[in-house]
Amino acid sequence: MTQRSTLGWGAVIALALTFIGLTILCNYSLAGWQLDLTQNRLYTISPGTDRILKSIKEPIDLYFFYSAQAAESIPQIQPYGQRVHDFLEELTQRSDGMIHLHIIDPKPYSVEEDRASELGVTGTALNDAGTRFYFGLAGTNSTNGQQAIPFFDPTKQRFLEYDVAKLIYQLAHPDKPAVAWLSTLPMTGGFDPQSGQMRQPWVVYRQAEQLFDIQPLQPTATAIGPGVRVLVLVDPKSLSPATQFAIDQYALRGGHILAFVDPDAEADQQADNPMQSMGVDRASHLGRLLSAWGVGFNPQQVIADRGRALNVAMRQGGPPVEDVAFLGLDKSSLSQSDVITSGLSSVNVATAGYLTPIKGAAVRFEPLMWSSTDAEPIPAQRFAMLPDPSALLNGFKPTGQRYTIGARVTGMVKTAFPDGPPQGVALPAGRRDLEASVKPLNLVIFADTDLLSDELWVREEDLFGQRIFAAAAGNGDLVMNALDNLSGSSDLISVRGRAGFTRPFLRVQALQRVADARFHDQEEQLQQELQQTQQQLTLLQSKRNDKSALILTPEQQEELEHFETEKLQIRKRLRAVQAGLVSDIDKLGTELKVIDIIVMPGVFALAALLIAAVRRRRPAPVPDKKDPLS
Repeated sequence: MTQRSTLGWGAVIALALTFIGLTILCNYSLAGWQLDLTQNRLYTISPGTDRILKSIKEPIDLYFFYSAQAAESIPQIQPYGQRVHDFLEELTQRSDGMIHLHIIDPKPYSVEEDRASELGVTGTALNDAGTRFYFGLAGTNSTNGQQAIPFFDPTKQRFLEYDVAKLIYQLAHPDKPAVAWLSTLPMTGGFDPQSGQMRQPWVVYRQAEQLFDIQPLQPTATAIGPGVRVLVLVDPKSLSPATQFAIDQYALRGGHILAFVDPDAEADQQADNPMQSMGVDRASHLGRLLSAWGVGFNPQQVIADRGRALNVAMRQGGPPVEDVAFLGLDKSSLSQSDVITSGLSSVNVATAGYLTPIKGAAVRFEPLMWSSTDAEPIPAQRFAMLPDPSALLNGFKPTGQRYTIGARVTGMVKTAFPDGPPQGVALPAGRRDLEASVKPLNLVIFADTDLLSDELWVREEDLFGQRIFAAAAGNGDLVMNALDNLSGSSDLISVRGRAGFTRPFLRVQALQRVADARFHDQEEQLQQELQQTQQQLTLLQSKRNDKSALILTPEQQEELEHFETEKLQIRKRLRAVQAGLVSDIDKLGTELKVIDIIVMPGVFALAALLIAAVRRRRPAPVPDKKDPLS
């Protein structure tokens, strides 16, 4: 017996040592390995981010400023802070030594705090003593370039990977992206023959010039340079076949295109006199190319939307009137899953059209902006002479459908010129025209050009004799977001927002709704009883006036005391109902804790004891008795 016990304990010790050895070995040999079992693959780096990391040519330093000690008292931040920390660590491991991560916990009035401010990371005040909370990222490259995420907003955690990948990409490619800009509208300023004065460039165009290398492109252009990162098309019309062919070939090379088309461009004022402008076509015409890209656009229809209508001032004076063609799109009409529109609260559009995916197209069509369901397409001809916008409501019949005003389109497409280059276009020697995409097309398109004009989103103010511009809507941010997104590589564009890191307790919420519904009817009934009792009590008290001859009788006095007692009882029952709801939720929490902490471990322990008991009851094998002399 003693020998068997010794052997048993020896086996246990050997197994324990083996387990410890395997654990140490796995910690070293499997460092960096992970198995992502989350529903939305929250911890899996996208292929686009991996390719961005592999493309880094020179070392990049990342500085993660995080007040870890202060975050312990902020439960809304701490889990996300750990998520950001782990994500940055993983990127560093995957970068093959090209990213150097520095984790810094800035103390008040320290050199690290000054360094954070210098690199563009801002701190949030926690108290009156000057303590600031830091939760941001800064990066520098070998050419003294720097980029920063001033603060990781927990409400934008779905875009964590995109924001960090974008910062790394910008550090790895520090030059201003080249943007070719083709517009038939007067966006660039110049002399206005109608007013006889110089015209200022539109604000959105000036903003783009500050951030990008803008290269104006004429409507007669026959080629788009290979260094162009984004092609912007604003109200394309009367483009020659040669220009359309150049755009087509750029798209087939995997071009990034930002397009604004319109059934009725308000900014295209080609005549002052409405009678002279009757025959002027103010619609965009890009149908041949859009069809090849899988996008449907009807230049003859404008979206009228009563649910998003704005009040506009009348040209003849008078009070503003509701115009169902001038729309103010709020968050409910903007995609919250795309980086271009997720951070915007409002975008204004005017006489906008709508976009549809062409059936059978091989592209991915993702709406970015849309109307409400209280909308209807109306003929663009109705805007030729429209003295009163309220007349648009005559015969207005909403279809109950949402109409897409902006969309992102990606995928492999075919040429819009299947018969070859148009007449007069000669290709360079040794070069053939492309008949299909060699890389996926990245197109962001809006069915409105007026959203670019200053009148729709900018308020001009005079501050001490200087003209300043204040944004009244997010139109400018929308355009800059689109340019910023498209000017990155296809790998960066492919990094989309993913589901939030923090997930709610759906079962708890469901049980809470059931409990709430169970108590709601009783609570409402008691509230009504309390209100009736209060009214009767007020009526009796109004009859009581000690300064008058009217004195309450003993019966009335008794009734008054009865109502007072009933009022207290109803309030007591009402508090009991409200407390019951809280009690049920607390009871649920206690039950879950008991199950997780006591019941489940107990079940496993009991199962282990039963297995051991069954093994002990099994009869020991009887050794074979052999004759020792045999």
